[in-house]
Amino acid sequence: MPRIGVYLAHPRPGSFNHAVFDTVVQHLRGLGCEVLAHDLCAEGFAPELTAHETETVRSATGTHDAGLALHRAEVATLDAMVFVHPNWWGMPPAVLTGWVQRVLVPGVAYKLGTADGEPEGLLKAGRALVLNTSDTPADREEAEFGDPLQKIWSACVLPYVGVADVRRVVFRTVTGSSAETRASWLRQARDHAAALLT
Repeated sequence: MPRIGVYLAHPRPGSFNHAVFDTVVQHLRGLGCEVLAHDLCAEGFAPELTAHETETVRSATGTHDAGLALHRAEVATLDAMVFVHPNWWGMPPAVLTGWVQRVLVPGVAYKLGTADGEPEGLLKAGRALVLNTSDTPADREEAEFGDPLQKIWSACVLPYVGVADVRRVVFRTVTGSSAETRASWLRQARDHAAALLT
C-alpha cells in the first residue's frame, strides 16, 4: 500500500484549495493508499525557523516541538507527496515555506558533506505532485515572471531531497471561475493524484 503525504497550505476554510485537498485525499484513500493528510494552517504548524534550526550541513538535532518531530518522521517514510497551495507573490504561502525549511532538513531529507558540496537526497519518495491555484494567466506568468513556482519545486526543493519525478498542475484563473470549471479541475486533480501510483 503506497504511503502518500498530502499537504494543504491555505488559511481560509472553504477555499478551492481545500476542495482540491479533500478531493485528492478521499480519492487516494479510495484507491487503497495510506494517506497522511495535513492541513498545515488548521494544525497550527509554526513556520518560523529557530536559531538552532539554521544548520545546512550537520544533521538536524532533536526537537521539543512534537508536531515538527512528527512531520520529520513521517516525511522519511513516504512513497510520494502532494502539495496543494495557491500562488502568492510567486511563492508558496509562508506556512508551507516554513514547512520546507523546518522539515526537509539535513539528516532527514538530504545529506551534505560540505557547504559547497553536492547534496545526497535521503527521501524515498520518488514522486511529487504540486497542485497550484492562480489568478495570473499562464502567458503572463511565464513572460513576466518566469513561472517561479515551477523553479522552486522542480529545481530548488524537491530534486535536492531526492525526488526525481516532480509534476505540477496549475488551475487558473480561480477568481470568477464557474462551478462547472471547478468541477472539471477537481476531476483533473483526482486523475493526476491517481497517476502517482502508475
